[in-house]
Amino acid sequence: MAAESEQPAIPEAPFKDVEERTAALLGELAEIAGLRAGQIVVVGASTSEVRGKRIGTSGAEDIAKMIYDGVESVRERIGFHVVWQCCEHLNRALVADRALAERMGWNEVSAVPVPKAGGSMAAYAYRKLAEPCLVEEVGAHAGVDIGETMIGMHLRRVAVPLRPTVREIGHARVNMATTRPKLIGGARAVYEPPQGNIASPSCE
Repeated sequence: MAAESEQPAIPEAPFKDVEERTAALLGELAEIAGLRAGQIVVVGASTSEVRGKRIGTSGAEDIAKMIYDGVESVRERIGFHVVWQCCEHLNRALVADRALAERMGWNEVSAVPVPKAGGSMAAYAYRKLAEPCLVEEVGAHAGVDIGETMIGMHLRRVAVPLRPTVREIGHARVNMATTRPKLIGGARAVYEPPQGNIASPSCE
């Protein structure tokens, strides 16, 4: 009989489908948002939440790998760019490919994400990129949030929440969003291209 001070081990749920569910999530986002080659997708992921733990307390590289591979399988097919959000200890900066960051004019910051300061997901992505860097902020066309990591600060205005059919990955709740240009103007504003040569009254 075990001593009273001993606690039975709590088996973790199987996570063999994390990669497949992540790929399904990104594929759904790509279809709904109409993602194209060259566009930017931000991914925030808490591997702790996927494991059923509180965010920032129990990161896992093996889960990070599965998420990364799931995202990559869709990225390679469509050709969009992915940036990976760090945790709050690095002010939610983003792991990006340096060539992309320079082309986009993003502001680079000096840090290297590690599991305890940046998060397991960002740390893994940083090691996988051939020439990574950390940037302060971006304006992504769309994004996915695995574990409620709050990616909204890196989406272009205007963010449009989407409801994915994949609602959980492991134990983590999932959200995703696309974006659209701002609608400007008033009662006379037109938001769809006119059909034919249609005259409109002058504003002046």
